[in-house]
Amino acid sequence: MGIVKIDDALHEEVRRASAVMCRSINAQAEFWMKIGRLAEANPARSFNDIISRELASVQVSELDERAAA
Repeated sequence: MGIVKIDDALHEEVRRASAVMCRSINAQAEFWMKIGRLAEANPARSFNDIISRELASVQVSELDERAAA
């Protein structure tokens, strides 16, 4: 584990996002870093494509919006 220096304004955004997403501040920052790395490696994929692929890689089925209603 290491220490990453980030701008105070970005840290505040991570803190606010982590509260909404029910993640720790570190988990939120790690999520954004992982998704950003995947987006850079796969520029033609959308955010939803990336998330779908990651869910499938761990055998988690996506929730159909119609089933949730």
